[in-house]
Amino acid sequence: MSVPKEQSEVSSISYREAVAILIDQAYFHVYILFLPCAVLTFVAAVPQATQLILDLQSLARDSGHPVPLLIAIDQENGGVNTLYDGAYMRQFPSAMAVATTGDKQLARRIARATAEELTSCGINWVLGPVLDVLTNARNQPLGVRSYGDDPAIVSAFGYEAIKGLQEGDVATCGKHFPSYGNLEFFGAPTDVPTITDSLENLSQNALVPFRHAIAGGINAIMVGGVAMSSDHINVMHACLSEQICRDLLRTEMKFGGIVVSECLEMEALSRNIGISGGTVMAFKAGCDIILTCRSMSVQEEAINGLTAGLENGMIEKGRVQESVKRVLSLKDKYTSWEKAFSPPGLDNLDCLRYTNSNLSSTAYNNTVRVVRDQKKYLPLSDVMRPEDELLLLTPLVKPLPGSAASKQSSEEILEEPVSFRTTHVTDGTLMAGEKVFQKLGQALAIYRNGKVLHASYTANGIRPQHEALLERASAVVVITADAGRNKYQAAFAKHIAMLCRIHENLPGRPSEKPCVVAAVSSPFDFASDMSIGTYICTFDFTDTALQTLVKVLHDESRSADTKTRNSTNHKRRKHSQARQQWLVEHYRDDRDRAALDALLLTSAAAAPPGSSLLRVATAASFLLSSDVIDEAHFVVRNSSTKELIGFCATYYSHHDSVGSIGAIVVHPSRRHQSVGHSLHHRAIRALLQKPGLHLLELGTRLPNLFPGLPSDDPEEHRKLSQWFSKLGWTPYQTKTVLRLSIPDLSHWEAPDGLGKSLAMREIKYDLVHGTEYTDSIMEHVKLNAGTDLQVLYKIALSNKEGCAVVRGKNASDGSIIATVLLYRQQSKLALFVPCMRNADSLAGGVGSTVVSTNVEDKASLLQGLMLLGVRQLKKQGISSLLLDYVDDPSALPGLQRMGFTVLNTFETIQNLAEDWDTFEKT
Repeated sequence: MSVPKEQSEVSSISYREAVAILIDQAYFHVYILFLPCAVLTFVAAVPQATQLILDLQSLARDSGHPVPLLIAIDQENGGVNTLYDGAYMRQFPSAMAVATTGDKQLARRIARATAEELTSCGINWVLGPVLDVLTNARNQPLGVRSYGDDPAIVSAFGYEAIKGLQEGDVATCGKHFPSYGNLEFFGAPTDVPTITDSLENLSQNALVPFRHAIAGGINAIMVGGVAMSSDHINVMHACLSEQICRDLLRTEMKFGGIVVSECLEMEALSRNIGISGGTVMAFKAGCDIILTCRSMSVQEEAINGLTAGLENGMIEKGRVQESVKRVLSLKDKYTSWEKAFSPPGLDNLDCLRYTNSNLSSTAYNNTVRVVRDQKKYLPLSDVMRPEDELLLLTPLVKPLPGSAASKQSSEEILEEPVSFRTTHVTDGTLMAGEKVFQKLGQALAIYRNGKVLHASYTANGIRPQHEALLERASAVVVITADAGRNKYQAAFAKHIAMLCRIHENLPGRPSEKPCVVAAVSSPFDFASDMSIGTYICTFDFTDTALQTLVKVLHDESRSADTKTRNSTNHKRRKHSQARQQWLVEHYRDDRDRAALDALLLTSAAAAPPGSSLLRVATAASFLLSSDVIDEAHFVVRNSSTKELIGFCATYYSHHDSVGSIGAIVVHPSRRHQSVGHSLHHRAIRALLQKPGLHLLELGTRLPNLFPGLPSDDPEEHRKLSQWFSKLGWTPYQTKTVLRLSIPDLSHWEAPDGLGKSLAMREIKYDLVHGTEYTDSIMEHVKLNAGTDLQVLYKIALSNKEGCAVVRGKNASDGSIIATVLLYRQQSKLALFVPCMRNADSLAGGVGSTVVSTNVEDKASLLQGLMLLGVRQLKKQGISSLLLDYVDDPSALPGLQRMGFTVLNTFETIQNLAEDWDTFEKT
């Protein structure tokens, strides 16, 4: 999209040649108007999209273009992700969901992460953010794409999104000027909607975010195709109006960037004006770039119309030059041939995966809202027995275009394996749940380890099958998706809630059947309807949002909001202070070692059988004595009896700027007396005094006793999460850490064909040990890993008899690209993996994998390292094997195929140090 080639001094690329290339791409659609700009809309795999963009840029260069193409895309997050590929890109919440957190920095971080993923594919322009103020939520198509109904909030969050996208090196385009937030629909559904607000009212509300965006340096603004009808203004289509584009946006609001039109192929606009005429009118009105987004014939019609306008003098050359200058200015800032032909690519997406996955998880954990829970039905585990059946009722809706389910929408719905223990209902009237909600049912069944009955509902209302399922179930979850516009959903949910209220339950059980309604699109479905007593909002129904919903349904640590918030004044929760302040002292090994050993034994003995990792811990487990990691441990003790009442371990890495709480242990007889609170408060104060501290985390890799909160027991994990949440831990980032094992190595055999398939790759594996290999291995580790792993590798290389290193090397130049440590139970390294003490004397360990960031096939490389390592340990007579740390869930299937099973699961939680603003640093 731009201006004619003869005026822009850009050589013409063969239009049909470009389109022919696009037609060959079977998995997505790409729409071009006037090269050298392109707007892309994908439902595709990222590798294909990246290659297509590269092909387009190659066509442009080979045709003589002096500057690259602008590649634009709709990527608003939530339900509007035009380019989606779960293998490479993360899902983030919608605009309204982010605004409910009150955390403007979260909006900025999400926007920057989105931009970094898109630039990896070669995309340099996002048609966003949405800056509409949702002043009328009734019957509005915009919904959760808006940040909300307050101009100040939309302005603030819109500004942060703009800055985040620009920091990620993509151009921005605010939309939909002057506003889609208060539309009236007077005619047929295909008629253009109308803005009836006066310009004065618009100026005081809807235009405020656009003014802030202009002041903040937004690159472009899209003008909508809506009609406008009020005093002093009568416009058929805003994007074709000089009064809107030129007088209001350019002159009055002093916007000097690019003006983009709404797509001229919207039915009412093309029917009323025609594509050729609309193109000329849009350009004359002040649009620099005109969108046509569906068919080649329409795009050719638009080009012919613009050419005719130039030839007959309707469009002046000076006006063309203005647009050329603006487009080339934007290209100069965000494009170059180097960027076009050397995008960060799939390797960078792989590097971003962990950070962005944690950001996605954190964002959804903080955006899914419990609006109210009048009867305290949450968590469901408190009102249901394990043998009870849970009924899930979901509407028949189309999958969101940005979700993985959208790719599977045409597939036949299959029943899940019996292990999921779900039941689907199917007959001529009541259909099985769609793919978009099928995973929700599976996740609910797995999470509660019980039976879930899943049925769909339609505008036909409650059928006999629903009533039969309702009779069987002990609790009900009803899903609605934009019930404000789909009235049948509202009626269905309210009817189910009424039946639950009057339902007679078994003796000794609640008189009402628990009913939870979850709105997975608009939060306004039942925002003020008190007949829905337990109400949750997710703001979208992507896979990630629904997985978070499962956690909320079972996790009472989620705090219930009395309403859906929409305020920029949200502040971090004040950290709880201990009701009783205990004297906390520094741990002294000469004084406290024996007492700490006794405390650990007592605490382990009081725990349920098999549930406490403290059974394998001693005082020595927490003492690193490292020259690169500071450790400070604290105790609450009885100075008369010398008994320890509580213990807390902390560590700080100057190199990584991360402070960690490794464990908090309280004597069983002194729990619930604020001992743990006092220890935690002292530990946080000590860590905050560390110069350069950036992150605080729960869990440590070194020593490897508690890499995070233990998650094997869901109930225990829930209690721990709730306890730390009350102390102020609101996750900035979280990650799941696994500990795996091969319990009987004597009977282990490598999977058929694995060794042969790995041998065919351009990687050589070998086993080394001893200090003579220190320099080369440590150079690799320092370049690709943190301080904790550097310490472990130094210990391993200095312990030749008990440890070894498996190396993966590039066959062409011999450079090290991956390493993993092997160790025996008697080695020095095993001292820092206390659970090795719980094994027999013939136990061995493998772990501390370090892989170069530029490696493409990390899964195969990890398998190669493990294959050689496991074979070597088995050859040495090792009977059982521990893999002590895995933080990449995608690696689990391959490891399980090799014979590893999950031993322990942990959740590491990180907070920004700057968030702990209620603690004194002195």
